[in-house]
Amino acid sequence: MDPVNMKEVQEALDSFKDKEVYLHMETTNGAYASHFNDKFFSAGAYIRNAKLSYERAKITGPGPYRVGLKIPFGWVYAEGITHYEIDSKSRLLLAGHDYDGKLAVALQLSETAFE
Repeated sequence: MDPVNMKEVQEALDSFKDKEVYLHMETTNGAYASHFNDKFFSAGAYIRNAKLSYERAKITGPGPYRVGLKIPFGWVYAEGITHYEIDSKSRLLLAGHDYDGKLAVALQLSETAFE
């Protein structure tokens, strides 16, 4: 994966606009709970192959970045994005890594289901 290039990521987001796509999104303790020192506290979210269509998408921020997808009844947001890749299957893979290089958040879009 490469560090985020806002122009390329925005173009990739726009290429999926108004299409039915598959979403993979996950967070780990690094994304929202890194400020907790309690070893028993855990937070995370995981969704795979949710089908959705969005009318608008935007990448913003000075880095790490926020990516928002405007869906018919609200928004899907991922915060803390640091890296991206457009793979050989034309999937957009976005990831955010914490200061130790561990995955904190991922948002991936594809026109075909993820394996």
